[in-house]
Amino acid sequence: MEPRTEEAEAEAAAAPQGEERNPRTTLIKVTALDIALPLLLYYGLRMLGMNQWLALVVSGALPLARLVYQVVRERKVERTTLFSLSIIVTSTLVSLLTGDPRLVLARESYFTALVGLWMLSTLLAKRPFLYAATIQILPEATARSWREDWENSPEFRKAMRLMTAAWGAAFLIDAAGRVVMAYTLPVDSVPLLGTGLLVVMLIAVVQFSKAYAKRLSARLGRPSSV
Repeated sequence: MEPRTEEAEAEAAAAPQGEERNPRTTLIKVTALDIALPLLLYYGLRMLGMNQWLALVVSGALPLARLVYQVVRERKVERTTLFSLSIIVTSTLVSLLTGDPRLVLARESYFTALVGLWMLSTLLAKRPFLYAATIQILPEATARSWREDWENSPEFRKAMRLMTAAWGAAFLIDAAGRVVMAYTLPVDSVPLLGTGLLVVMLIAVVQFSKAYAKRLSARLGRPSSV
């Protein structure tokens, strides 16, 4: 009875944490609040006759408002939140001073470029991004096998670094594409096309990661979890 009791207590303690860290729920939330809603607001304001620059500034303020609300609600500022706030505030101030809608569009590349560079920088750290981020949301048994593979399998460590590099490269490509679109395409088409580019890049890197992880898991005799 004792092992079962400990297991039940562990599952009960992990349940809220698992829900809180559910990557699918987080992805849906971020997609809705930081991508879909600003996009809908921009085109809605344009339909009402607002000029391009102001519509971009107003719709771009939604992520800022969400981050401020998060800080007030949680009563603490984490590094990632502070980083995002600083980028949004700085780019918004520059946009207000210039009044250039294309500069407002180009600021979207700041986020993806910095995220991509940060991911690539973790290749020099003790644990690369993909390993460190994924192991936090894995079931305990799977996480344990990952730790064992990380310690004992050079092939596994190489795979984690390769997939982290792929994610970082995808965000840098997205950033470059956004800059090119911002200064070469009609302003009103860029928000939608930029979102489409991000979705395509994410789908591509996710599918690459899944395929690579499946082959790696087969070679290591592990169930695929990526």
